[in-house]
Amino acid sequence: MSLKKYQNELIALLAFLLMLGAFLYKNAQVSSGVAQAASQKRSISEFKEIVALKKIWADKKISKKVNKLKELMPVSKVKWSKKGKKLTASYEGLSSIELNKLISKILNLAVQVQLLDIQKSGSSYRVEFKCKW
Repeated sequence: MSLKKYQNELIALLAFLLMLGAFLYKNAQVSSGVAQAASQKRSISEFKEIVALKKIWADKKISKKVNKLKELMPVSKVKWSKKGKKLTASYEGLSSIELNKLISKILNLAVQVQLLDIQKSGSSYRVEFKCKW
């Protein structure tokens, strides 16, 4: 009989406990969501950094390949054009020995040759070379 006397208070206490439990659950969910968002932001920034480092590494690798071709011939005989991953080089007035060196070097590079045009004029050669990597 004493429970009937305090029935309204018990219902109010039960409702308050239920409200408190719901508040704690919601608070835990919000804080875990914020932590997860921060973790995702950190992962995205790390991923962007990795992509940037890969690009720098690829550019250095490309530069090494280009430098190998640049060092092979005198600057006066070469015209360069590099756009992104594409390289265009025109060689003028090459002797047969220089042509052989150049072709050997080109074939040993790990590049996708798009155009290799060799023209002979007298005893000198003209080479147009386009590649992509």
